[in-house]
Amino acid sequence: MRDKTSPVVDSLAAAAGAAAEDRVWLDVIHKMDEVYNDLLKYEVALEEKNAALEDSQQFISSVLTSMSDVLLVCSRAGIIESVNHSMLTLTGKSEEELRGRPIFDLFADEASRLAAERHFTGHPGEKLQDCELQLVSAEGVSVPVSLNCTPRYSAVGKLLGMVVTGRPVGELQRAYQALRRAHEELKHAQQQLLHSEKMASLGRLVAGVAHELNNPISFVLGNAVALKKYAKRIGDYLAAVHGDMPAAEREKLKRELRIERILADLPSLIDGTVEGAERTRDIVDGLKRFSAVDRDERERFDLVPVIERAVHWVAKAAPERFRVDLQLPVPLFVVGSPGQMQQVVMNLAQNAVDAAGVSAAASLTVTAGGDGQWAIIDFRDNGPGIGAENLGRIFDPFFTTKPVGKGTGLGLAISYGIVERHGGKLSAFNHAEGGAVFTLVMPLAAAA
Repeated sequence: MRDKTSPVVDSLAAAAGAAAEDRVWLDVIHKMDEVYNDLLKYEVALEEKNAALEDSQQFISSVLTSMSDVLLVCSRAGIIESVNHSMLTLTGKSEEELRGRPIFDLFADEASRLAAERHFTGHPGEKLQDCELQLVSAEGVSVPVSLNCTPRYSAVGKLLGMVVTGRPVGELQRAYQALRRAHEELKHAQQQLLHSEKMASLGRLVAGVAHELNNPISFVLGNAVALKKYAKRIGDYLAAVHGDMPAAEREKLKRELRIERILADLPSLIDGTVEGAERTRDIVDGLKRFSAVDRDERERFDLVPVIERAVHWVAKAAPERFRVDLQLPVPLFVVGSPGQMQQVVMNLAQNAVDAAGVSAAASLTVTAGGDGQWAIIDFRDNGPGIGAENLGRIFDPFFTTKPVGKGTGLGLAISYGIVERHGGKLSAFNHAEGGAVFTLVMPLAAAA
């Protein structure tokens, strides 16, 4: 017989079964909630990725549309897969008309077609640069196009086809012509700036040059006046010699006119006059060389007299309190333009004068030397030096620390360019004991 259970036990068993069934349903509902939440997350992420993909496609499409160069993508067999707006404009065809066609049909002559077929099918994977081929334009005429071709690979390195870009040669020629015109205009403007700066430097030195010219001219003038007086006395004596004057009277006249002294003075007067004239000629020649429009002069010359002359002119135009100490060695021969190097030295010397300002002990010390390969010249002033914030800009065009109207900011920039064209270097730094130092380094002629 089956054991009988009490009603209480049956009731407890039924309650336990119902509770277990409820827990199972709760677990199922919880899992369904998790799956639903994951689906929502996946849907949001998918929408974000789709939006990013659409943005990327729009960006790529806008770039391809905006390109001025023609672009097309073709398969390994040369079948067109994609083109940009510039290619459609050039050929006058729609994208549907071009897609699926061989790229070789776009070329205007047989030679261009053969060249394209030889490259695309004969040497796949090679780059093509600036190859000029003839394409058929929208008007049906032949247009020369400079093409560049690059192979296109898959993610695993398999060759998929070619990417072809190009530009009509006419546009390139117009661009080259515009670039050439701009270059010529820039060269002309540079020459004008250089000449203007030279004229400005020359204008600042007029007083010094005038003083320099005054000495030999005054010397020549004084000698000429003396020679004129001597000529009259000699003329009077010669008239007496060739006349009927007795010998005793002629001797007396000779002593009165001091003919022997005149004859003794004539060589020194003539030599002094010639020396003064040559000195004047040298000064004028230096002025002409300095103020002349630049030429590509390449000659071997001694840098020492160029430095002496340039610094001397600047010092003559500077205040009397300004002192110059030249410590120059034996000749330093370099190759280049003496006039341009004179401008560099004058700019450096004038910069020292301006830096010294109103100082009662303003000075410039120029020391030079050579190491067998380079000539090294230091220009040191005793001014306040160069501000740390300006050291990196001191040779920039139009940069100046002078007040408005006192400087163009071109002197040091032009000097820097001249020295570079001569194969040298120009640098600036502050001396440990005060003042600024500009160092000019030039290759010696022997090394050149």
